[in-house]
Amino acid sequence: MGSWRLAVGCPICQPFLCEEWQSEPVGGGLPLSIFGMTGHKSLRVYQLAFELAMEIFELSKTFPKDERYSLTDQIRRSSRSVAANIAEGYRKRQYPKMFVSKMADADGEGAETETWLDFALSCGYIDKVKHESLFSRYEAVGGMLGKMIVAPEKFMPRSRNS
Repeated sequence: MGSWRLAVGCPICQPFLCEEWQSEPVGGGLPLSIFGMTGHKSLRVYQLAFELAMEIFELSKTFPKDERYSLTDQIRRSSRSVAANIAEGYRKRQYPKMFVSKMADADGEGAETETWLDFALSCGYIDKVKHESLFSRYEAVGGMLGKMIVAPEKFMPRSRNS
């Protein structure tokens, strides 16, 4: 079975790796697990999406009870789906079309979350500062996903002999 590795140092892959791995060379086709990389959780885009989902979960606890089955459930679901789709797509990255599809789904869920944030702001459940903070970070996630979508080959598994 081939090893799995990202092109550390590649300008496309670089923003997606944890900070501690951005300057660390990965050599000779060795499996990433030797270097401490553990799949999708090593991707900065996944980490940011997960952090955002948790922040939205905590924030949504302050929403009115009458929003429980509408805004609260929707924003929690869509924010969690961003990270979940990244994880699922990364696991299926040996199939480029599947990988691109899941990253596009993650991007769509991020856009949906941005829409729910707009509703939360308009309804007065969050302030403008919180809205701008969350919205700008979802835009960053979207930018990273866009780069992954246009260059899926940078995330494909490589064999030890390549």
